[in-house]
Amino acid sequence: MINLKCKKKKAFRIFALIMAVQFAVMGCGGNGDAKSDLNSMTLNEIVTEAKNEGLHLESVGMPDSWANWGIMWKEYSEKYGISHNDSDMSSAEELSTFSVDSSKAIGDVGVAFTKKAVDDGLLLPYKTSYWDQVPDWAKDENGKWMIAYTGSTAFIFNNDLCEGECPKSWQDVKAGTYKMTIGDVVGGATGQGVVIATAYAFGGSIDNLEPAFEFWTEMAKAGRIDKGDILLNRIQMGEVQCGVSWSFNVFSYRDLTKQYNISVGIPSDGAIRVGYASVINANTDTPCSAALAREFIFSDRGQQILAEAGALPVRTDFVPDKGSVDVFEPSEYEHAVIIKDYEKYTAACAEISQWWKENIIPLL
Repeated sequence: MINLKCKKKKAFRIFALIMAVQFAVMGCGGNGDAKSDLNSMTLNEIVTEAKNEGLHLESVGMPDSWANWGIMWKEYSEKYGISHNDSDMSSAEELSTFSVDSSKAIGDVGVAFTKKAVDDGLLLPYKTSYWDQVPDWAKDENGKWMIAYTGSTAFIFNNDLCEGECPKSWQDVKAGTYKMTIGDVVGGATGQGVVIATAYAFGGSIDNLEPAFEFWTEMAKAGRIDKGDILLNRIQMGEVQCGVSWSFNVFSYRDLTKQYNISVGIPSDGAIRVGYASVINANTDTPCSAALAREFIFSDRGQQILAEAGALPVRTDFVPDKGSVDVFEPSEYEHAVIIKDYEKYTAACAEISQWWKENIIPLL
């Protein structure tokens, strides 16, 4: 006689096992092992796995004109045989994209955005082979983000559109009549960094933003704030009179704008040095290709490419070869305040974002 009760129990156990396997596969995805722990893999294993990911990498917020990424991506593709495409966007947009688009693998965000990204589980850890040569202030303890370079607040000035010369200080800006382009302050790391720099220029600091708020309120009431972003195409179209970006951008912006006479400089009375953090999407379909990109960025060649844009590489054992590259001299950065307390910086950026939304946007 057939024991139906035992048969039902056996069928249930088989069904449960099948479902467990299915959920395990769904949880891992196509690159489950790589996604779970890139840090446990050797570099050779990562290279091998990357070849099986489709030989294409999608980045966000890493366009060709920013910090020499164009050269970086070209040499990365030549080295590993992996094609590349970037979608330019702000730091906030990058992280929002990570949460919904698994095709986007790697980004470069303002360090103020890293805490929320870690808290939200958006980032995949990878420490690279150069982990020990990166100072503690420039990396997450698990490798969820790593700063490859820093840059200083810098002016970019269109001499053909404005009277006078490129400002040497924020006091010069205050005395001028031209419009200032500083980018998205509500959701962009560049614009928020500019506001902090002006706090130092007018007697404040990251702990006292009121002098910056007073300055930008005055600028807004005078109609001197450009509502657009600080982008290469806008500079080339003559839409930017005087802009503020990072030192690793202004030289490429200048050199790629042949139709205008462009000058650059670092403000003498208010500049900060901030790093941008390499972040890998925890949901990406191409984790090993992204890890290889980070590996190359921190390599000797990657650090040199960044240096040639005017960035300051963070690896403590690396000394860039300046050669004939036209970048700022180290003495021009000496007074710039290096941001190392990222919790304080993040809080300041959040305060700036909210204040700008409530007080400056209505005036523009």
